[in-house]
Amino acid sequence: MPKTSTEERAWIAEAIRRVDADANRSADTHLHPFPLPVEGIDLYLKDESVHPTGSLKHRLARSLFLYALCNGWVCSTSTIIEASSGSTAISEAYFARLLGLPFVAVMPASTSPEKIALIEFQGGRCHLVDDPGAVYDEARRLADECGGHYMDQFTYAERATDWRGNNNIAESIFEQMRAERHPIPAWIVVGAGTGGTSATIGRFVRYRRFPTRIGVADPEGSAFLEGWVADRSDVTTTTPSRIEGIGRMRVEPSFVGGVIDDMARVPDAASIATMRWVSDVLGRPVGGSTGTNVWASLRVIDNMRKDGETGSVVTLLCDGGERYAHTYFNDAWLADHDIDITPYAAALDELAKTGVLTSPSP
Repeated sequence: MPKTSTEERAWIAEAIRRVDADANRSADTHLHPFPLPVEGIDLYLKDESVHPTGSLKHRLARSLFLYALCNGWVCSTSTIIEASSGSTAISEAYFARLLGLPFVAVMPASTSPEKIALIEFQGGRCHLVDDPGAVYDEARRLADECGGHYMDQFTYAERATDWRGNNNIAESIFEQMRAERHPIPAWIVVGAGTGGTSATIGRFVRYRRFPTRIGVADPEGSAFLEGWVADRSDVTTTTPSRIEGIGRMRVEPSFVGGVIDDMARVPDAASIATMRWVSDVLGRPVGGSTGTNVWASLRVIDNMRKDGETGSVVTLLCDGGERYAHTYFNDAWLADHDIDITPYAAALDELAKTGVLTSPSP
């Protein structure tokens, strides 16, 4: 391995300083109480949409860049390549531009035009593929072709973040919950795209010896739930998830099933109905994965209510809904994809009145 020059070490040091400075500005995001008429149980949304690149993936991209820089994988002449369904690519494009590096996102052709525009706004280039399952190999091919670095979020997400603390998302949640009436959450519910977030939070609660349980919401078309139930990493599906940012056709290497206490399948209609309902309650649009998280959280809360339990449940507001104006907020798109949200919308309206979730079976 060639020695790193003095000039290159200085570039790496400056690159790390810039990435750290971004963390100092933006790592703590808001934690919002969400109104529910359920006695003794509180729901909170950790608002990751307020990061500079508008989503939870800002944390992941920052961690991946630091990990790659400190491992010597990225230098001043690197082209950064990533396989992504959108939000990670937006965030990585931001950090690549921060460091003056070119960035290429390998993405399914079905990615929303709003996300493609945001990647290009950050200076990145989008390389679209028809087969969502081909993004991994195509990203590796492009990296080999140009001598660049393939970030590979799906392998490194669970190890790039310091799960013991260092103001990661888990530590931030528990710090912000300290003054609430139920400061230690009974449950934290998240979706899985790479598996990095559930791995970080799950490891953190075990390390700190909290009784908090970790739930993972998995959308239709995703392999994570079946892989977790069977305790196998070779499970695959034939159709991709329609909820961008979460759900994968294979069990990704960063998915750590051993830190998860329960998983739930969330129908796409439930995700989208809940996304729209949460948007109406908050007065601003949220994305589809937020709908998935909240629906699964509401089921957890309803089970707690039935069992006579009290406590708090925390979930994630992953990104804003502006990115999905042509898809999840578009009734014509729903009709084209044979998604009927009516039964779930009715169940949510009833929940808002009574505090009881009487929902269609998933």
